[in-house]
Amino acid sequence: MSSVFGVDITTDDILETLSFFDSWEDRYKYIIDLGKELPPMDTELKTDDNIVRGCQSQVWLSPYMEGEQCFFQVDSDAHIVRGLLAMTLAAYNAKTKAEIASFDIDSYFESVDLLRHLSPTRGNGLRAMVARITDYAKS
Repeated sequence: MSSVFGVDITTDDILETLSFFDSWEDRYKYIIDLGKELPPMDTELKTDDNIVRGCQSQVWLSPYMEGEQCFFQVDSDAHIVRGLLAMTLAAYNAKTKAEIASFDIDSYFESVDLLRHLSPTRGNGLRAMVARITDYAKS
């Protein structure tokens, strides 16, 4: 099952919605709600090979191609991390490898000051997720 992130819900949509919230508490709630929109990951994909190392929570990421586009099935056992995965998929899902390589994920996260509002371990986990996706795009 394909995700709406990167197709119907874009980075611009997320940034626009986040800009409406004055408090980080409200932003966190929105990010958690984004995670609830992720389709369930196939259980058989929750393997050691698909675990993203470096994350505080358990995170699984399984990439696949449809034509020239990269797609990702993802899941986590933490609600906020599912939301961060959704934000990341808005940037990378349904994109070509070249589009993934050229997307400035740091600017995307900086535009909402995201990393400053995450714990260091969550920030490291987010970077590990991004690295896993960008490494796949380089393969």
